[in-house]
Amino acid sequence: MGQDIKLTASDGFKLGGYRADPTGKPKAAIVVIQEIFGVNHHIRSVCDRLAAEGYVAIAPSIFDRTQPDFQCGYSPDEIATARKFIANPDWVAMLRDTEAAIDAVKDVGPIGIIGFCLGGSIAYAAATKLSGLSAAVGYYGGAVVRFADDKPQVPTQLHFGEKDAGIPLTDVETIKAKRPDVEVHVYPGAQHGFHCDERASYDKASADIAWPRSLAFFAKNLK
Repeated sequence: MGQDIKLTASDGFKLGGYRADPTGKPKAAIVVIQEIFGVNHHIRSVCDRLAAEGYVAIAPSIFDRTQPDFQCGYSPDEIATARKFIANPDWVAMLRDTEAAIDAVKDVGPIGIIGFCLGGSIAYAAATKLSGLSAAVGYYGGAVVRFADDKPQVPTQLHFGEKDAGIPLTDVETIKAKRPDVEVHVYPGAQHGFHCDERASYDKASADIAWPRSLAFFAKNLK
């Protein structure tokens, strides 16, 4: 359904990405921000699912500045390799590359953003710092608690797993306390990565609630 694309950031850097378009007139556009595993099979499938719902979906390859076209799976060795990309994350550069994706679809109509893992944190940061968005959804973003003093400029929805080994519930409670304006959902028994059906931590019961909830949020706010 989708195709590989090239994007140009505001500093002239050229990065790759993936874009999926609906068959009919699009309702709106949604920027999809990757996990630490790159714009891999799972992120492309998320874009395809959004296109099937009537959205233009675009996923920028935000690791291209470090390693062009990096993508991997979820074996222990691959996870260890992917973690090197977030040892010292350049949030400014990743937001700049996210902005390139926003700019690429600004002629479509309202724009939302959704991100997973690292991408969940970037989606939240984008909601607070970037223009051009109308809604933001973040799944298990570990750095959201660090950014929670920053107020999103658009309606924002966050999803966390109760049993996420990397995001303690105390962090989620801090986010709720600092950001009563943000919609926060916690899924009982769910671990980090519960939405990804290619990971061992996939939790179908939680994903089957979270995904329709995300789609309803976009339908409400991307008019």
